[in-house]
Amino acid sequence: MKLAIMQPYFFPYAGYYKLVSEVEKFVVLDDVNYINRGWINRNRLFLAGEVRYVTVPLVGASQNLRINDISVQPKEVWHSKLLDSIRQSYSKAPNFINTFELIRHVLAAGGPEDKISDVSRRSVMETSRCLGLDTYFVETSSVYENARLKGPDRIVDICLRASATEYFNLPGGEGLYEKDFFYESGLELKFISPNLVPYSQFDREFIPGLSIIDVLMFNSFEDSRSIVLG
Repeated sequence: MKLAIMQPYFFPYAGYYKLVSEVEKFVVLDDVNYINRGWINRNRLFLAGEVRYVTVPLVGASQNLRINDISVQPKEVWHSKLLDSIRQSYSKAPNFINTFELIRHVLAAGGPEDKISDVSRRSVMETSRCLGLDTYFVETSSVYENARLKGPDRIVDICLRASATEYFNLPGGEGLYEKDFFYESGLELKFISPNLVPYSQFDREFIPGLSIIDVLMFNSFEDSRSIVLG
């Protein structure tokens, strides 16, 4: 079985979904420490004429806390403002209506007890559904309970317990993992290289690597799938 493991990111870039598309099971690593200024609760979009971050504000965010222990601020504080900023910049995009409804659904789901892991995981899973990806998702906190292990040891433990034969990762993992370490456990380590296919972004010069929201705004879900698959 093909398996990938990644932290839950907030509407991540197309390469993240390329990784999702390559595997049968995608393990959401939600019980590791939060990373300040990472992608867990924010991403980049073209807003008000330049690349800016859209951010889900958190309560007491700290790198000493796990992702699934950090709450989001009450929705009345930020929900409308975030949606308005996206609406103002993308309302004339070809696939605005469908994409905006996806975003609104992700943000509206859940309740006052939502953690950032819940919001970001929903963004990944619901977007994957719109892209027609049938990968199975599971969270480390609810299944594996092996947070005592660190680094490659934890990754291999999850793979073996999931009966995986191949572990997939993005290029950023090449400096973290050694193929021999996985091979000794009967696992094949593979890295994928996303192809960030250019697409029309109104009349501006193409900016790669923005949130998948940008891809979806300018392309139908079917065409977005083709872009993700590269």
